[in-house]
Amino acid sequence: MFLDNLSSPPLLFFFLGMLAVLVRSDLDIPAQIAKFMSLYLLFAIGFKGGVALNESKLDSEVWLSLGAAVLLSAVVPVYSFYVLRRKLSVADAAATAATYGSVSAVTFITATSYLTYQGVDWNGHMVAAMALMESPAIILGLLLYSRSRSASKTSSEPHKWGELLHEACLNSSVFLILGSMIIGWITGPPGMEQLSPLIKDLFLGVLCLFLLDMGIVAARRLRDLRESSEQRAGAVPIAYMVAMALLFPIVNAALALSLGAALQLTLGDLVLLTVLSASASYIAVPAAMRLALPEANPSVYLPMSLAITFPANLLVGIPLYHKVAEYLVGA
Repeated sequence: MFLDNLSSPPLLFFFLGMLAVLVRSDLDIPAQIAKFMSLYLLFAIGFKGGVALNESKLDSEVWLSLGAAVLLSAVVPVYSFYVLRRKLSVADAAATAATYGSVSAVTFITATSYLTYQGVDWNGHMVAAMALMESPAIILGLLLYSRSRSASKTSSEPHKWGELLHEACLNSSVFLILGSMIIGWITGPPGMEQLSPLIKDLFLGVLCLFLLDMGIVAARRLRDLRESSEQRAGAVPIAYMVAMALLFPIVNAALALSLGAALQLTLGDLVLLTVLSASASYIAVPAAMRLALPEANPSVYLPMSLAITFPANLLVGIPLYHKVAEYLVGA
């Protein structure tokens, strides 16, 4: 599985993007094109998930999967905050905890492509699980920050909770993927037949180009991580940030695998729940933190999620979670 994943075109394009930065190539993808590809991938996976949901029953497994997803998105930021608080400031610990409690849509999309390549079925309601896991971690991260600041009697500006909830629950990625899923659910297989050339035929090629851009961005964020550790007074050692960025996915994956196996989820759904729990947000959470928690340093939590956790999940995490899930379900 590891070798199959290592030789997959999307992953190789990701590393091509990283190599371009390392050798100082001028390869770059314009921001607007990268944004378009991101919107396309969210639209495609949301629509495919909605069509799959149209063809499946809303049984107890669906509700158990969604409940497990929400529970994990609430538990992860809480324990992460208290672990990180030992080394990081309150603001940085809260923002990083929210980052690891939320999810990476691109990691999820890559995992669905991986499962399809491996011939493993998964259910459309996991798209809804991904959307549900975006927001709770953001809200909990800020609650933990506010509680910690209140306990230390340090004054701070009150959060604009209305704007925060709007950003957390209606940001572009959540809105588009949920909207596309609803449209796919309404139109069903006839809708898929009409959009098949756009959604099926182009998907892998766009994913490769998008991960090429992600490789470029990730390599640049690695430099940010090094500079953050070296240049700031009292900065957290880079070794600690790297260790946490690799440890959190493993612990979170173990939690998801244990919970999903106890709920007797199918193999595909168990793998996706694990991937979601092990991933870290680098889009929704940073956008929300810039708005609600400007004290937090983006050069800490953003490079950790994008430059370390994201590549680790793509290269090793997804096939590893698949292998462990196979063992747990007896596949």
